[in-house]
Amino acid sequence: MAMNRLEQLFEELPDDSGCALITSDVNRRYFTGMKSSDGLVAVFRDKTYLLIDFRYIEKARATVTAAEVIEANSPYKTLSELIKKHGVKKVHVEAETMTLAAFERLKKSVNDVEFDGSELLSAAINRLRTIKDDEELRCIKKAQEIAETAFDAILNFIRPGITEREIALELNRQMLINGAEDISFETIALSGTNTSMPHGVPSDKMVCEGEFVLMDFGAVYNGYHSDMTRTVCVGKPTGEMEKVYNTVLEAQLRCLEAAKAGITGEELDAAARAVIDFAGYKDNFGHALGHGVGLEIHEGPIASPRNKEKLKAGSVVTIEPGIYIAGKFGVRIEDFVILTENGCDNLTKCAKNIISL
Repeated sequence: MAMNRLEQLFEELPDDSGCALITSDVNRRYFTGMKSSDGLVAVFRDKTYLLIDFRYIEKARATVTAAEVIEANSPYKTLSELIKKHGVKKVHVEAETMTLAAFERLKKSVNDVEFDGSELLSAAINRLRTIKDDEELRCIKKAQEIAETAFDAILNFIRPGITEREIALELNRQMLINGAEDISFETIALSGTNTSMPHGVPSDKMVCEGEFVLMDFGAVYNGYHSDMTRTVCVGKPTGEMEKVYNTVLEAQLRCLEAAKAGITGEELDAAARAVIDFAGYKDNFGHALGHGVGLEIHEGPIASPRNKEKLKAGSVVTIEPGIYIAGKFGVRIEDFVILTENGCDNLTKCAKNIISL
């Protein structure tokens, strides 16, 4: 698997590329399978090396098969020697993640080679990471199962008098005791008027009878993230609350029908907007419909009015329309799906009808 990814990487790069330098934690993990907070991967056309320090060397030698593992306490010195050995003239770096300071240090330390600081390498890696293989999908599905277990538990926990912060903490606890290695992002749990803020922060506000509670959360399993949002009502919703909820649900279902390989991010986003605009809430849906999920919670592809590229089979994307009415309430419903040639496979199994607790 990993060897294949490294071979694929060079197919995405120009013919004169001699070396790709991978320094970001997430992409080192993607290409070597090992999680670490330091190290660099030097990918040449005929061989790959993982340069890593003493802290990780034992684990690297035991687990990494896609690259030759070298203990390097002066990684740039070792890199210089490898570049000379392979007779390389051009080295690509990850422009998206490498800081200017690190780039300057690299150029000072490693001589007689041209460094390409353009988007080329980052873009190539992003294209590869957009299409998930079977093992990646297995981890993403497992992460989602863990999150749904937490959601089932939280429905018995939410009641008037509980605070937003307590709901967020309980969701996190449930995910961690059910096998999550981490939470995907800072869990969002909002109630009442706070639900009109798409990315509000949980506070000490108590839940009251007749309010919406909006929860956006996810679990991490073996490095891979899940992402879901559900909005539930404590007690009985008003007519307006029901109308908004059902509009968001209809928009989401419309997108799930439209989602398949070949649709553009813009077209998928537009499917939700058509429903929301028609219901009279055009100005109340201010964010994009969705984003890719994998080793990071936000990655390619993006389902937004700005993405005119066709989405590909094997990519995982969230479908999360919302309506937010300032000073009143907001509703978001989010599933995430694997795109296939003729539709999509929804990874989110939780009920979506309006739940009154």
